[in-house]
Amino acid sequence: MTLKLLVLLLDLAGTFVFALSGATAAVRRRLDLFGVLVLAFVAANSGGILRDVLIGAVPPASIRDWRYLGVSVLAGLVTFRWAPSIERLKNPVRLFDAAGLAMFAVVGANKALEHGLEPPMAALLGMLSGIGGGIVRDVLLREVPLVLRAELYAVAALAGALVVVTGEWLAWPTTATMCGGALLCFGLRMAAIRRGWRLPVAPAGDAPRDDRPDARPRDPEA
Repeated sequence: MTLKLLVLLLDLAGTFVFALSGATAAVRRRLDLFGVLVLAFVAANSGGILRDVLIGAVPPASIRDWRYLGVSVLAGLVTFRWAPSIERLKNPVRLFDAAGLAMFAVVGANKALEHGLEPPMAALLGMLSGIGGGIVRDVLLREVPLVLRAELYAVAALAGALVVVTGEWLAWPTTATMCGGALLCFGLRMAAIRRGWRLPVAPAGDAPRDDRPDARPRDPEA
């Protein structure tokens, strides 16, 4: 398998699972078919579009290549039709989100390196491309983005991206480092969910709280 084909497959696979996470969240909020498809596309492609715009790969692949739209719509339709079956999975939104995060983080870092970015910035861009879709999804659903309140979300994406850029610096095989980075990101994210690992949270202090029910951030896993 060529590196170009591997990157494309990881990108499309990440698009599909991120679309599943967006569509699942939309179904839980009782959106109609159009809303489910919009959330599927937004969650699946926002990070990739942001990545491509920042590295100058325009028009972005998600807009230029029909396969990204097709994969997103397919995931949305599958979720809309078989939502009860998908819900039987344990924490489906987080599971799909972790898989998409892992694939987008390593693909984003690899594409950034191909476009001449320095390794530290390539790692940050890999992280950003991984978390971008989830941020837009949560904002559209009027929720505090998962990346700002979840267990080791952006940190997991950064760890996976760092494996890719470190492998490039040490001249390791790119295919191996991308697969290793994706596995590290996914494993770290799932372990953090199961064990509750998270970054420190500042004490609330005496700041006034808004206790209205509609003012509290909603958890997509609730």
